[in-house]
Amino acid sequence: MPIIAPSLLSANFLNLQADCDMLNQSQADWYHLDVMDGRFVPNISFGPMLVEFFRKATNKVCDVHLMIEEPEKYAEAFQKAGADNLTVHIEACRHLHRNIQQIKSLGMKAGVAINPHTSVESLADIISDIDLVCVMSVNPGFGGQSFIPNTLQKVAQLRRMIDEKGLQVLIEIDGGVTLGNAPDLIQAGADVLVAGNTVFRASDPMATIAALKAIG
Repeated sequence: MPIIAPSLLSANFLNLQADCDMLNQSQADWYHLDVMDGRFVPNISFGPMLVEFFRKATNKVCDVHLMIEEPEKYAEAFQKAGADNLTVHIEACRHLHRNIQQIKSLGMKAGVAINPHTSVESLADIISDIDLVCVMSVNPGFGGQSFIPNTLQKVAQLRRMIDEKGLQVLIEIDGGVTLGNAPDLIQAGADVLVAGNTVFRASDPMATIAALKAIG
């Protein structure tokens, strides 16, 4: 069964406690927390302080996705806030291996995200050092975008790369995930489904999470 990671960016920020309670009672596995700085992406979301509140609200994995420039300046702050996984963008890191070493030295699992225009081959020299690849299936920065179909080919290619090397790296899909395309993503090789609007705009979010979890 896939790991389901609802994106709190789509939650009701005037009633976060209710949404956290719902997630805690649901079959969701992770909290996916999108951090945006208005520089790497054209949007600003939240920082370590809000991650700390989410950490206090759940015992589930806090999967923090940094869509920011110079992530090395903030890795320790997010570790202290309670991040379990910390994902940085290959496009934002001048010294990616050093970023990964820093994240792991702080006791977190290290993820690398790739934008829609970035090839899977760019991960070849780093894939053995990470725990997670986050494949962006929309252009990062805003929720509610439409899924980019070419993502399926990238996932299949990445799955082959990981399996050929005998690695245990998770493939996470972030952006435009729905009940309609989730089966194809799982079949292509995805392990983790990030779902924002699909969950939080549903008439029954818990049932939607259960339906995503049942795909496999």
